[in-house]
Amino acid sequence: MDIKTDDLSSPDVIRLLNEHLQHMKEITPPKSVHALDIESLKRPEITFWSIWDESQLIGCGALKELDPQHGEIKSMRTASAHLGIGAASYLLEFILAEARRRRYKRVSLETGSFDAFKPARNLYEKFGFTYCEPFSSYKKDPNTVFMTIEL
Repeated sequence: MDIKTDDLSSPDVIRLLNEHLQHMKEITPPKSVHALDIESLKRPEITFWSIWDESQLIGCGALKELDPQHGEIKSMRTASAHLGIGAASYLLEFILAEARRRRYKRVSLETGSFDAFKPARNLYEKFGFTYCEPFSSYKKDPNTVFMTIEL
């Protein structure tokens, strides 16, 4: 698996992100969807990576700088055809290593509170993330949980 900084121009990446956004809108109440669209992922405070197996897109993820000591994981997604091969763990390890390289003291994320998001919550728990209060501009929401890890 090869992880690369991505400019979000590849048709495969665009397709995966549009799928991700559409899926979030289908399973999450409208006011609880926090997934970013492609233009939002191009903001300068966000670094976006894609993960590939030769020419096949496996997944993606991003790290948003909230402040010089705090990052947020965004848009973690594994392509359906590649679920269960460890791509999400591989990418999460990479993102956390990058956060450490940037000298962040903490990395946080938000994800859904219902069963469809259980695999994601399990992954983050496995890496040492713990549940926390809303951070940044997020508000309490029964459809959302917040997690963080101290680095």
